Amino acid sequence: MREAPAEEGLTSYLAARAAQVEAALDALLPPAEAFPSVVHEAMRYSVSAGGKRLRPLLTLAAAEASGGAVSAVLPAACAVELIHTYSLIHDDLPSMDDSATRRGRPTCHVVFGEAVAVLAGDALSALAFDLLARTLPPVPPAAVVRVVGEIATAIGTEGMVGGQVLDLLGERRPQLPAMPSWPAGLQDAVRDIHSRKTGALIRASVRAGAVLSGASDAVLEALSEYGGRLGLAFQIVDDILDEVGEAARMGKGVQQDAQRAKLTFPAVWGLPRSREMAEALTADAVAALAPLGAEGRRLGEVASWLLHREA
Repeated sequence: MREAPAEEGLTSYLAARAAQVEAALDALLPPAEAFPSVVHEAMRYSVSAGGKRLRPLLTLAAAEASGGAVSAVLPAACAVELIHTYSLIHDDLPSMDDSATRRGRPTCHVVFGEAVAVLAGDALSALAFDLLARTLPPVPPAAVVRVVGEIATAIGTEGMVGGQVLDLLGERRPQLPAMPSWPAGLQDAVRDIHSRKTGALIRASVRAGAVLSGASDAVLEALSEYGGRLGLAFQIVDDILDEVGEAARMGKGVQQDAQRAKLTFPAVWGLPRSREMAEALTADAVAALAPLGAEGRRLGEVASWLLHREA
């Protein structure tokens, strides 16, 4: 995949927003020494591993594009990052993907044991909804309730959890039922899995920033379309990088999807077609921002950055 030219303005923007998120996460997480310390240490260990902080960045950028204040939606931005981290902890478990490394260091269950890792993930999910419920004025309570419901749906059986179940079924593991049939076969299956497992929370992250900022119906519709297209493009690039990326750059093992016979875009469509699909979805995501005018520029730059990333 071609590398895009560096955008100094975007780089500075992402760094500044990531720093805000990091500081807020550090302040909002329980102190490591607070009783029971082991689970708080595990929570902080996993959250502090870093990453792109994509989901909270999208929440903040969508708020700005909708005319909202970053400070008002920062708790929600942290909430979606805590949910994402919880999902990674659980994904890495021996009963799931059985991954030993994540973001360049041992996974949570390797360091703290499987039981504590499960509980740390559970606690991060609970804290996320606590943060959402504590979103304060000027955000109207009705907007907070709406976002809580949308995020809950995005991570439940209609979204992330349902996608993870289908992902496991797609591996044809002996202890699981046979792979369910999709009306049009594997091409529909891989879209369904990743629209749920990855795309739903990314779309919800974008919508959260917009809803909490009082976006108009037209702006919210445009951002929803952007988030949906971006979420699927992001996963396609992830699948491609698992095939051709470098482990050192990725911070985790590569070619693991093929080893587990997972249903991925390259496995079903092939690498060339997968690249074309990622590019087309990214172009569609950017085009969806047209009703926002100049206010959508930053989100468009984020989409291009994600398409050309190497990790």
